[in-house]
Amino acid sequence: MNDSIGKDILVVLKDNVSIRGKLRAFDVHMNLVLEGAEILENGEVAKKHSKLVLRGDNVLMISP
Repeated sequence: MNDSIGKDILVVLKDNVSIRGKLRAFDVHMNLVLEGAEILENGEVAKKHSKLVLRGDNVLMISP
């Protein structure tokens, strides 16, 4: 995970929501801070956020 800081990642959450953004920070609970985050629906950008905090217990998968 340390190698992914400052790089774009894809995060899949429990409700089958996918979010793409630049990883800024994380902790031992897998809480994530993403910058320039985009919420994806069917592969298309549905919503954009300048900064987003994701709670770790909702995270299913993280992909570089």
